[in-house]
Amino acid sequence: MSLRVTQYGESILKEKGAPVTAFDAALRKLSEQMIETMREAEGIGLAAQQIGQAIQLFVMELPSEMDGGHSTYTVDGKCPPLDLIMPLVVVNPVIELSGEDAPYEEGCLSFPNIRGKVERPISVKMDYQDLDGKAHQIICDGLFARVIQHEYDHLQGVLFIDRMRPQVLRMIESKVRRLRRDTRDWLKANKR
Repeated sequence: MSLRVTQYGESILKEKGAPVTAFDAALRKLSEQMIETMREAEGIGLAAQQIGQAIQLFVMELPSEMDGGHSTYTVDGKCPPLDLIMPLVVVNPVIELSGEDAPYEEGCLSFPNIRGKVERPISVKMDYQDLDGKAHQIICDGLFARVIQHEYDHLQGVLFIDRMRPQVLRMIESKVRRLRRDTRDWLKANKR
């Protein structure tokens, strides 16, 4: 069963997620629903805030053909094929950024049809837990690193428009305002 994706203007998107402490069947089911929702929406990442839960959990699925082999990465010191590690479920991540900032046009499932350039560091080291609570580490760059940063930001209540330079944000400002208004109207009509 796919879940409703929260839209810009809903307060949950600005909430920092609480650490996950229960590694149980409910967490496993939620992650499965998030993966299904992400796939149905044709996204490559989805954070818990985007399905209405302020917890430290995100999922991502980076198809090898999308990245074009440009990302380098290790998972626990090894480099397995992407097909073996995707979709990836990330619980309680801690990240360390490195490298110069690079621009890339990003989108977000909570901002349908809105895209803009965001500058982010090119490399990430992420310590996280899996669905069993086991610790792992990913070191990566390229699109892999960018998706991690984008989803990690969601867990901190930070949106990709918060990372845009003012001149980039001005170019999409009218679309963002329209989305916020549409979300407000939807919330009123659905009494949320």
